Amino acid sequence: MSQQHPINIRMIDHVVVRAADLPKMVDFYCNVLGCRLERGPGEIGLAQLRAGSSLIDILDVAGPLGGQCDRIPDAQGRNMDHFCVQVEPWAVEAIRAHLTSHGVAVGDLVNRYGALGSGPSLYINDPEGNRVELKGPPQI
Repeated sequence: MSQQHPINIRMIDHVVVRAADLPKMVDFYCNVLGCRLERGPGEIGLAQLRAGSSLIDILDVAGPLGGQCDRIPDAQGRNMDHFCVQVEPWAVEAIRAHLTSHGVAVGDLVNRYGALGSGPSLYINDPEGNRVELKGPPQI
């Protein structure tokens, strides 16, 4: 491909996760995964959480914006397969201990390919069953 493509994606800006229990989800992403509430939730029912240089938006399905969706997320109607966040520093035992102390089940350590190359990953589920990949640095 010698021609410059008109769309040049640099990074994932944000993901939006629909939630039946907004406060529980905000608590999980802030207190368990270390995000910071940046905006909201306000009258529209959207909490925007800072996750490094990206955002994770949590959308209340009972709020004005979430009410436009056709069904509440559940085990049969997932929002997505998973989303992945880079974690730095990658101290796998400390990460496991922290998650376990919050009652979060942690999957096996696996090697997966991501934006920066192949590297270690752990998979967890948030309180509403959305799968989250925690990704370490690429292996050289």
